[in-house]
Amino acid sequence: MTNRITQLFNIQYPIVQGGMIWASGYKLAAAVSNAGGLGLIGAGSMYPEVLLEHIQKCKKATNKPFGVNIPMLYPDLDKLMEIIMKEGVKIVFTSAGNPKVWTPILKEKGITVVHVVSSLKFALKAQEAGVDAVVAEGFEAGGHNGREETTTMVLIPTVKEKLQIPLLAAGGIATGRQMLAAMALGADGVQIGSRFVASIEASSHTAFKEQVVAAKEGATQLTLKELAPVRLLKNKFYEDVQNAYAQGASVADLKAVLGRARAKKGMFLGDLEEGELEIGQTSALIHDILPVAKIMERLLTEFEEEKKRLTQIAFS
Repeated sequence: MTNRITQLFNIQYPIVQGGMIWASGYKLAAAVSNAGGLGLIGAGSMYPEVLLEHIQKCKKATNKPFGVNIPMLYPDLDKLMEIIMKEGVKIVFTSAGNPKVWTPILKEKGITVVHVVSSLKFALKAQEAGVDAVVAEGFEAGGHNGREETTTMVLIPTVKEKLQIPLLAAGGIATGRQMLAAMALGADGVQIGSRFVASIEASSHTAFKEQVVAAKEGATQLTLKELAPVRLLKNKFYEDVQNAYAQGASVADLKAVLGRARAKKGMFLGDLEEGELEIGQTSALIHDILPVAKIMERLLTEFEEEKKRLTQIAFS
């Protein structure tokens, strides 16, 4: 399978693993890369010394390309970028910030840069900033999300219509059928998060993985738009947020309810009541916790089977 994404990253399949906080350590990234996709270390939940450790361990665990995902609102951003450049990481995905700041610096070091967006407006700004590709992430996605509430079904063709550089689709993609649909809409490849959370190699807590597998349709909700929109599983923490809204909570009140390290508590430490359990709508389609190699195999098999089925449809 060869296209603009596989050529850009020098990978076998146009499948990128999302750089999710508390889930995307070096074990997950290396496993996805070894299976022919592009694995990403999620730096958003890492102190600089932790990121350094994961990069060095990933180098030992795979000889295939891998990258680092880094939210640009991170307080130690300069230190993280210094480590990435010093360690010779070849691919960086940025998000939650202005790509104009770091893109030229990274590209000067020979690093391929991809930026994550939730709208056509920001996709074009990223292209103007000189990034090599864009991830357009729809409303269905887990974790921090765009305010526009544009679904992947609408976002991808809207961006594709104007964008010149390679396009990755994200949000609501956990199966080979969904991957094929995203590419039919104009994407050159896909970025998948939630499906890889429910993997053996993900660093998230087993209790959280099991909660993802147990999730049904309607189990997630986008909330806390006044702070930073986030899609999460409904649990006691979610109900606390809803109660705060019902009582007319201010931004300060919502910050107090959120507190600190809420995502770590839920996704990494496994507190299913008080933790923030970030996951996408497509969790309703995830029914098992599997090794990454098996997930990749299933994705590709479904993709090819559905493509074959569609070619056999007779239109009259």
